[in-house]
Amino acid sequence: MRHLLNTLFVTSEDAYLSLDGENVVVNRDKKEIARYPLHNLTGILSFSYAGASPALMGACAKRQIQLSFCTPRGKFLARTAGLEGGNVLLRRTQYRIADDETASCRIAASMIFGKLYNSRWCIERTLRDHRLRVDEAALQNASAAIQELLPKALAETDLQTLRGWEGTGATLYFGVFDERILRNKDTFRFTERSRRPPLDPVNALLSFCYVLLANDCASALESVGLDSYVGFLHRDRPGRTSLALDLMEELRPCVADRLALSMINNQKIAASDFTKTDSGAVLLTDTGRRKVLKAMQERKQETLTHPYLGEKLPWGLVPYIQALLLARYLRGDLDAYPPFLWK
Repeated sequence: MRHLLNTLFVTSEDAYLSLDGENVVVNRDKKEIARYPLHNLTGILSFSYAGASPALMGACAKRQIQLSFCTPRGKFLARTAGLEGGNVLLRRTQYRIADDETASCRIAASMIFGKLYNSRWCIERTLRDHRLRVDEAALQNASAAIQELLPKALAETDLQTLRGWEGTGATLYFGVFDERILRNKDTFRFTERSRRPPLDPVNALLSFCYVLLANDCASALESVGLDSYVGFLHRDRPGRTSLALDLMEELRPCVADRLALSMINNQKIAASDFTKTDSGAVLLTDTGRRKVLKAMQERKQETLTHPYLGEKLPWGLVPYIQALLLARYLRGDLDAYPPFLWK
Protein backbone atom coordinates (compact mmCIF):
# COMPACT_ATOMS: atom_id res chain seq x y z
CA MET A 1 0.00 0.00 0.00
CA ARG A 2 1.14 3.52 -0.72
CA HIS A 3 2.58 5.28 2.34
CA LEU A 4 1.01 8.58 3.31
CA LEU A 5 4.05 10.84 3.21
CA ASN A 6 4.11 14.61 3.29
CA THR A 7 3.07 16.99 0.55
CA LEU A 8 5.17 20.15 0.35
CA PHE A 9 3.01 23.23 -0.29
CA VAL A 10 4.88 26.30 -1.55
CA THR A 11 2.65 29.36 -1.10
CA SER A 12 5.12 32.24 -1.60
CA GLU A 13 4.54 33.76 -5.05
CA ASP A 14 8.26 34.44 -5.63
CA ALA A 15 9.66 31.13 -4.31
CA TYR A 16 11.90 29.18 -6.70
CA LEU A 17 12.49 25.46 -6.20
CA SER A 18 15.80 23.76 -6.97
CA LEU A 19 17.61 20.48 -6.32
CA ASP A 20 20.61 19.99 -4.06
CA GLY A 21 21.62 16.36 -3.78
CA GLU A 22 18.59 14.52 -2.41
CA ASN A 23 16.86 17.69 -1.20
CA VAL A 24 14.39 20.18 -2.63
CA VAL A 25 15.55 23.70 -1.81
CA VAL A 26 13.19 26.68 -1.53
CA ASN A 27 14.82 29.95 -2.61
CA ARG A 28 13.68 33.58 -2.42
CA ASP A 29 15.73 36.44 -3.83
CA LYS A 30 18.48 33.91 -4.61
CA LYS A 31 18.71 32.97 -0.92
CA GLU A 32 17.91 29.57 0.53
CA ILE A 33 15.05 29.72 3.03
CA ALA A 34 14.25 26.02 3.49
CA ARG A 35 15.13 22.52 2.33
CA TYR A 36 13.36 19.19 2.58
CA PRO A 37 14.54 15.60 1.85
CA LEU A 38 12.88 14.20 -1.25
CA HIS A 39 12.46 10.76 0.33
CA ASN A 40 9.99 12.28 2.82
CA LEU A 41 7.70 13.65 0.12
CA THR A 42 4.80 12.23 -1.86
CA GLY A 43 4.16 15.44 -3.77
CA ILE A 44 5.06 19.10 -4.19
CA LEU A 45 2.35 21.66 -4.95
CA SER A 46 3.66 25.11 -5.83
CA PHE A 47 1.55 28.29 -5.92
CA SER A 48 4.50 30.33 -7.16
CA TYR A 49 5.09 31.96 -10.54
CA ALA A 50 8.86 31.50 -10.23
CA GLY A 51 8.75 27.78 -10.97
CA ALA A 52 11.32 25.03 -10.45
CA SER A 53 14.61 23.89 -11.93
CA PRO A 54 14.72 21.21 -14.63
CA ALA A 55 16.96 19.15 -12.35
CA LEU A 56 14.27 19.09 -9.65
CA MET A 57 11.58 18.23 -12.18
CA GLY A 58 13.66 15.28 -13.39
CA ALA A 59 14.38 14.10 -9.86
CA CYS A 60 10.68 14.22 -8.95
CA ALA A 61 9.67 12.32 -12.09
CA LYS A 62 12.31 9.66 -11.41
CA ARG A 63 11.10 9.19 -7.84
CA GLN A 64 7.39 9.38 -8.75
CA ILE A 65 6.93 12.54 -6.68
CA GLN A 66 4.04 14.55 -8.09
CA LEU A 67 5.26 18.09 -8.83
CA SER A 68 2.35 20.38 -9.69
CA PHE A 69 2.09 24.09 -10.40
CA CYS A 70 -0.85 26.41 -9.72
CA THR A 71 -1.27 30.15 -9.85
CA PRO A 72 -1.12 31.95 -6.47
CA ARG A 73 -4.94 31.97 -6.57
CA GLY A 74 -5.18 28.22 -6.99
CA LYS A 75 -5.77 27.69 -10.72
CA PHE A 76 -4.05 24.55 -11.97
CA LEU A 77 -1.31 25.17 -14.54
CA ALA A 78 0.80 22.07 -15.12
CA ARG A 79 2.17 18.85 -13.66
CA THR A 80 5.49 17.17 -14.35
CA ALA A 81 5.55 13.58 -15.54
CA GLY A 82 8.27 11.06 -16.30
CA LEU A 83 7.86 7.54 -17.57
CA GLU A 84 4.22 6.54 -17.34
CA GLY A 85 3.24 4.22 -14.52
CA GLY A 86 1.20 1.08 -14.92
CA ASN A 87 1.06 -0.66 -18.30
CA VAL A 88 -0.16 0.17 -21.75
CA LEU A 89 -2.93 -2.45 -21.63
CA LEU A 90 -4.63 -0.69 -18.72
CA ARG A 91 -4.62 2.65 -20.52
CA ARG A 92 -5.83 1.12 -23.77
CA THR A 93 -8.76 -0.35 -21.84
CA GLN A 94 -9.43 3.07 -20.29
CA TYR A 95 -9.45 4.73 -23.71
CA ARG A 96 -11.75 2.11 -25.22
CA ILE A 97 -14.28 2.52 -22.40
CA ALA A 98 -14.05 6.32 -22.61
CA ASP A 99 -14.98 6.10 -26.30
CA ASP A 100 -18.07 4.01 -25.45
CA GLU A 101 -20.68 6.22 -23.75
CA THR A 102 -22.71 3.27 -22.47
CA ALA A 103 -19.67 1.66 -20.86
CA SER A 104 -18.57 5.06 -19.54
CA CYS A 105 -21.98 5.60 -17.98
CA ARG A 106 -21.71 2.39 -15.94
CA ILE A 107 -18.64 3.79 -14.16
CA ALA A 108 -19.94 7.36 -14.00
CA ALA A 109 -23.25 6.17 -12.51
CA SER A 110 -21.39 4.54 -9.61
CA MET A 111 -19.41 7.74 -9.02
CA ILE A 112 -22.52 9.93 -9.05
CA PHE A 113 -24.30 7.45 -6.80
CA GLY A 114 -21.41 7.90 -4.39
CA LYS A 115 -21.65 11.68 -4.60
CA LEU A 116 -25.39 11.68 -3.92
CA TYR A 117 -25.03 9.17 -1.09
CA ASN A 118 -22.28 11.20 0.59
CA SER A 119 -24.19 14.46 0.07
CA ARG A 120 -27.21 12.99 1.83
CA TRP A 121 -25.11 11.51 4.61
CA CYS A 122 -23.42 14.89 5.25
CA ILE A 123 -26.86 16.47 5.64
CA GLU A 124 -27.94 13.67 7.96
CA ARG A 125 -24.86 14.20 10.14
CA THR A 126 -25.73 17.87 10.48
CA LEU A 127 -29.23 16.89 11.59
CA ARG A 128 -27.83 14.41 14.08
CA ASP A 129 -25.25 16.79 15.59
CA HIS A 130 -27.00 20.17 15.38
CA ARG A 131 -30.72 19.48 15.15
CA LEU A 132 -31.68 22.36 17.45
CA ARG A 133 -29.60 24.93 15.52
CA VAL A 134 -30.81 24.27 11.97
CA ASP A 135 -34.01 24.25 9.94
CA GLU A 136 -34.82 20.60 10.56
CA ALA A 137 -37.64 20.39 8.01
CA ALA A 138 -35.54 21.89 5.19
CA LEU A 139 -32.67 19.49 5.79
CA GLN A 140 -34.98 16.48 6.10
CA ASN A 141 -36.73 17.37 2.84
CA ALA A 142 -33.42 17.76 0.99
CA SER A 143 -32.15 14.46 2.37
CA ALA A 144 -35.31 12.63 1.36
CA ALA A 145 -35.27 14.13 -2.15
CA ILE A 146 -31.62 13.13 -2.65
CA GLN A 147 -32.39 9.62 -1.43
CA GLU A 148 -35.01 9.28 -4.16
CA LEU A 149 -32.31 10.09 -6.75
CA LEU A 150 -29.98 7.27 -5.63
CA PRO A 151 -31.60 4.34 -7.50
CA LYS A 152 -32.22 6.52 -10.55
CA ALA A 153 -28.58 7.53 -10.81
CA LEU A 154 -27.26 4.02 -10.23
CA ALA A 155 -29.51 2.51 -12.93
CA GLU A 156 -28.94 5.27 -15.51
CA THR A 157 -27.45 4.25 -18.88
CA ASP A 158 -27.38 7.65 -20.59
CA LEU A 159 -24.62 10.12 -19.68
CA GLN A 160 -26.65 13.23 -20.38
CA THR A 161 -29.55 12.06 -18.21
CA LEU A 162 -27.08 11.09 -15.50
CA ARG A 163 -25.70 14.63 -15.54
CA GLY A 164 -29.27 15.80 -15.03
CA TRP A 165 -29.68 13.64 -11.90
CA GLU A 166 -26.33 14.93 -10.63
CA GLY A 167 -27.40 18.52 -11.24
CA THR A 168 -30.69 17.98 -9.43
CA GLY A 169 -28.85 16.50 -6.48
CA ALA A 170 -26.37 19.40 -6.39
CA THR A 171 -29.24 21.91 -6.40
CA LEU A 172 -30.87 20.14 -3.45
CA TYR A 173 -27.58 19.83 -1.58
CA PHE A 174 -26.44 23.42 -2.01
CA GLY A 175 -29.99 24.62 -1.40
CA VAL A 176 -29.53 23.82 2.30
CA PHE A 177 -25.77 24.43 2.49
CA ASP A 178 -26.25 27.73 4.31
CA GLU A 179 -28.14 25.88 7.05
CA ARG A 180 -24.97 23.94 7.84
CA ILE A 181 -23.00 27.15 8.45
CA LEU A 182 -23.44 27.71 12.17
CA ARG A 183 -21.16 30.67 12.99
CA ASN A 184 -20.31 34.15 11.72
CA LYS A 185 -23.17 34.24 9.22
CA ASP A 186 -22.47 37.90 8.43
CA THR A 187 -19.26 36.85 6.66
CA PHE A 188 -20.03 33.27 5.73
CA ARG A 189 -23.45 33.35 4.17
CA PHE A 190 -24.07 31.02 1.22
CA THR A 191 -26.75 31.79 -1.37
CA GLU A 192 -25.62 29.90 -4.47
CA ARG A 193 -22.58 28.22 -5.98
CA SER A 194 -20.37 30.61 -7.96
CA ARG A 195 -17.11 29.36 -9.43
CA ARG A 196 -15.46 31.51 -12.11
CA PRO A 197 -14.95 33.67 -10.20
CA PRO A 198 -16.15 32.91 -6.64
CA LEU A 199 -18.24 35.84 -5.44
CA ASP A 200 -18.23 35.32 -1.68
CA PRO A 201 -15.94 33.84 1.00
CA VAL A 202 -17.75 30.49 1.17
CA ASN A 203 -17.41 29.92 -2.58
CA ALA A 204 -13.77 31.03 -2.50
CA LEU A 205 -13.06 28.51 0.26
CA LEU A 206 -14.92 25.71 -1.53
CA SER A 207 -13.15 26.40 -4.82
CA PHE A 208 -9.72 26.26 -3.20
CA CYS A 209 -10.56 23.00 -1.41
CA TYR A 210 -11.71 21.54 -4.74
CA VAL A 211 -8.39 22.52 -6.36
CA LEU A 212 -6.50 20.62 -3.68
CA LEU A 213 -8.79 17.58 -3.94
CA ALA A 214 -8.54 17.51 -7.75
CA ASN A 215 -4.76 17.57 -7.55
CA ASP A 216 -4.77 14.64 -5.09
CA CYS A 217 -7.12 12.67 -7.37
CA ALA A 218 -4.97 13.32 -10.45
CA SER A 219 -1.85 12.21 -8.57
CA ALA A 220 -3.63 9.08 -7.33
CA LEU A 221 -4.82 8.10 -10.82
CA GLU A 222 -1.38 8.56 -12.36
CA SER A 223 0.21 6.57 -9.54
CA VAL A 224 -1.83 3.48 -10.50
CA GLY A 225 -1.16 3.89 -14.22
CA LEU A 226 -4.34 5.63 -15.42
CA ASP A 227 -4.54 8.73 -17.62
CA SER A 228 -6.02 11.51 -15.48
CA TYR A 229 -6.96 13.50 -18.61
CA VAL A 230 -9.36 10.92 -20.09
CA GLY A 231 -12.61 10.72 -18.14
CA PHE A 232 -15.94 8.93 -18.29
CA LEU A 233 -18.43 11.50 -16.99
CA HIS A 234 -16.34 14.57 -17.84
CA ARG A 235 -15.46 14.30 -21.50
CA ASP A 236 -12.14 15.23 -23.10
CA ARG A 237 -11.12 18.87 -22.99
CA PRO A 238 -7.56 20.16 -23.59
CA GLY A 239 -5.76 20.79 -20.33
CA ARG A 240 -8.50 19.35 -18.11
CA THR A 241 -7.87 16.33 -15.88
CA SER A 242 -11.29 14.88 -16.66
CA LEU A 243 -10.84 11.54 -14.88
CA ALA A 244 -9.63 13.35 -11.75
CA LEU A 245 -12.83 15.41 -11.84
CA ASP A 246 -14.80 12.16 -12.17
CA LEU A 247 -13.06 10.58 -9.20
CA MET A 248 -13.42 13.62 -6.97
CA GLU A 249 -17.20 13.80 -7.42
CA GLU A 250 -17.90 11.20 -4.75
CA LEU A 251 -15.30 12.81 -2.44
CA ARG A 252 -16.46 16.43 -2.67
CA PRO A 253 -19.08 16.32 0.13
CA CYS A 254 -17.10 14.31 2.68
CA VAL A 255 -13.64 15.74 2.01
CA ALA A 256 -13.73 19.27 0.55
CA ASP A 257 -17.15 20.50 1.73
CA ARG A 258 -16.70 18.97 5.17
CA LEU A 259 -13.30 20.65 5.54
CA ALA A 260 -14.67 24.05 4.51
CA LEU A 261 -17.60 23.82 6.91
CA SER A 262 -15.37 22.62 9.73
CA MET A 263 -13.04 25.59 9.30
CA ILE A 264 -15.96 28.04 9.30
CA ASN A 265 -17.86 26.49 12.20
CA ASN A 266 -14.73 26.05 14.33
CA GLN A 267 -13.69 29.64 13.55
CA LYS A 268 -10.39 28.60 12.03
CA ILE A 269 -10.83 31.09 9.19
CA ALA A 270 -12.06 34.68 9.28
CA ALA A 271 -13.14 37.56 7.07
CA SER A 272 -9.56 38.90 7.13
CA ASP A 273 -8.43 35.76 5.25
CA PHE A 274 -10.23 36.91 2.09
CA THR A 275 -9.80 39.76 -0.34
CA LYS A 276 -12.12 41.20 -2.99
CA THR A 277 -10.80 42.25 -6.38
CA ASP A 278 -12.02 45.13 -8.53
CA SER A 279 -13.89 42.62 -10.72
CA GLY A 280 -15.91 41.40 -7.73
CA ALA A 281 -14.09 38.11 -7.28
CA VAL A 282 -13.47 37.01 -3.69
CA LEU A 283 -10.18 35.17 -3.13
CA LEU A 284 -8.23 33.72 -0.24
CA THR A 285 -5.23 35.70 0.94
CA ASP A 286 -1.81 34.09 1.40
CA THR A 287 -2.58 33.65 5.09
CA GLY A 288 -5.97 32.14 4.29
CA ARG A 289 -4.48 29.64 1.86
CA ARG A 290 -1.90 28.58 4.43
CA LYS A 291 -4.67 27.97 6.96
CA VAL A 292 -6.56 25.77 4.48
CA LEU A 293 -3.44 23.84 3.53
CA LYS A 294 -2.60 23.19 7.18
CA ALA A 295 -6.16 22.04 7.90
CA MET A 296 -6.15 19.78 4.83
CA GLN A 297 -2.90 18.12 5.86
CA GLU A 298 -4.21 17.56 9.38
CA ARG A 299 -7.42 16.05 8.00
CA LYS A 300 -5.43 13.66 5.81
CA GLN A 301 -3.84 12.17 8.91
CA GLU A 302 -7.18 11.32 10.52
CA THR A 303 -8.21 7.69 10.18
CA LEU A 304 -11.39 5.95 9.08
CA THR A 305 -12.50 2.44 8.18
CA HIS A 306 -12.79 2.15 4.40
CA PRO A 307 -16.39 1.09 3.64
CA TYR A 308 -15.43 -1.36 0.88
CA LEU A 309 -12.12 -2.76 2.11
CA GLY A 310 -13.05 -2.75 5.79
CA GLU A 311 -9.53 -1.59 6.69
CA LYS A 312 -8.43 1.38 8.77
CA LEU A 313 -6.48 3.98 6.83
CA PRO A 314 -5.82 7.75 6.80
CA TRP A 315 -8.20 10.02 4.89
CA GLY A 316 -5.26 11.05 2.73
CA LEU A 317 -5.12 7.59 1.18
CA VAL A 318 -8.78 7.50 0.13
CA PRO A 319 -8.16 8.94 -3.39
CA TYR A 320 -5.37 6.38 -3.94
CA ILE A 321 -7.57 3.49 -2.79
CA GLN A 322 -10.40 4.60 -5.10
CA ALA A 323 -7.98 4.98 -8.01
CA LEU A 324 -6.69 1.47 -7.33
CA LEU A 325 -10.22 0.06 -7.22
CA LEU A 326 -11.01 1.79 -10.53
CA ALA A 327 -7.89 0.27 -12.10
CA ARG A 328 -8.87 -3.18 -10.79
CA TYR A 329 -12.32 -2.81 -12.36
CA LEU A 330 -10.83 -1.79 -15.71
CA ARG A 331 -8.54 -4.83 -15.56
CA GLY A 332 -11.56 -7.07 -15.00
CA ASP A 333 -10.74 -7.99 -11.40
CA LEU A 334 -14.00 -6.46 -10.11
CA ASP A 335 -17.53 -6.73 -11.49
CA ALA A 336 -18.22 -3.03 -10.89
CA TYR A 337 -16.45 0.06 -9.61
CA PRO A 338 -17.20 0.42 -5.87
CA PRO A 339 -17.63 4.14 -5.02
CA PHE A 340 -16.54 5.55 -1.68
CA LEU A 341 -19.61 5.59 0.56
CA TRP A 342 -18.86 7.49 3.76
CA LYS A 343 -20.42 6.07 6.91
